[in-house]
Amino acid sequence: MPLALLALAVGAFGLGTTEFVMMGLLPDVADDLHISIPTAGHLVSAYALGVVIGAPLLAALTARMPRRTVLISLMALFVAGNALSALAPTYDWLLAARFLSGLPHGAFFGVGAVVATNLVAPERKARSVSLMFMGLTVANIAGVPVATLMGQHLGWRATFLGVSLIGVAAMAAVALLIRGADAPAPVSGLRGELTALRSLPVWLALATTVVGFGALFSAYSYITPMLTDSAGYADSDVTLLLALFGVGATAGNLIGGRLADHAMRGTLFGGLASMVAVLLLFPVLMHAQWSAALAVTLLGVAAFITGSPLQLMVMERAAAGPSLASSANQAAFNLANAGGAWIGGVALAAGFGVTSPSLAGAALAVLGLGVASVAFAVDRRRDAPSTGGRKRVVASHVPEATEPVHS
Repeated sequence: MPLALLALAVGAFGLGTTEFVMMGLLPDVADDLHISIPTAGHLVSAYALGVVIGAPLLAALTARMPRRTVLISLMALFVAGNALSALAPTYDWLLAARFLSGLPHGAFFGVGAVVATNLVAPERKARSVSLMFMGLTVANIAGVPVATLMGQHLGWRATFLGVSLIGVAAMAAVALLIRGADAPAPVSGLRGELTALRSLPVWLALATTVVGFGALFSAYSYITPMLTDSAGYADSDVTLLLALFGVGATAGNLIGGRLADHAMRGTLFGGLASMVAVLLLFPVLMHAQWSAALAVTLLGVAAFITGSPLQLMVMERAAAGPSLASSANQAAFNLANAGGAWIGGVALAAGFGVTSPSLAGAALAVLGLGVASVAFAVDRRRDAPSTGGRKRVVASHVPEATEPVHS
């Protein structure tokens, strides 16, 4: 695989660290700024809102720029947002800085995925996306725990300064390792990007992301009470168990990328079906500590097997303008986070038990299988008239003709 993928992974590592570290720093931030924990929780929402708004907006505004320049600019915005977070004098300033930090997140992953697929041969596209995403999953194993410890011992402001340095390293890596010829300006421009979003298959692919990953967040958002109230773990054990989720996610991401290059549809359906099975077993597995630890790990594996196929599914159906659709898919992941957490909360509030969010997640995964089935059925009907029912090769299954492919 090209060394340039390392530059994308470094950026993904920084983005993943700053996205999730706030959960561990909430008590420290609340004490320092004299606010309540629920109020401090809005800092998590501010980042997510920045992702949802920034992903399509920045992808559209930079549609005619060389993608290498776009990636460096997005990392510069990321550095600025985290530096301002470290220097924020009040809660309102920190809220604005967190929103700013979230703006480049989705666009970086979206544009980065397009660049990654153009760095490799067509049969390695999913694997290249998974290697970029690996920076995000590794952040949950190493970046977030280390950054949290840094915040607890040196102050939460030091954490955001440290994350800013990761962003600077990512900018340098992109500038040095990704050549201009590897990431030229798109030929289609903004009009082509917007035209791609008019396609029903693109929206069905985005809907699959929202519902499919909503299944994960329905359960994962409430994993702590499941582990403490049902499995009997102490609060101090949860951090290690969440690291196990990161290990599972990293393994699932790499497995999904490799399998999707051979059978994207089969990998996607297999990942969603695995999530259904794991989430249905959660109420049983959460009755013992060893099986609860296994359940958390398996959830990470099953969920992230679908990550690369979902991203590639959207990009292939928006071949005329993949950057905007790819970035919109990152917004879809964050909508899945919010929507899944809400649905899991409804099940919990209804009194169905502490493990009930996992059953709600299983239902969402089943729905995800249904939406994905419709998406592929629409593709088959669209292709059939011109081929007499046989599958035809379309431009969406190859990189843009103007961009070189490197093995």
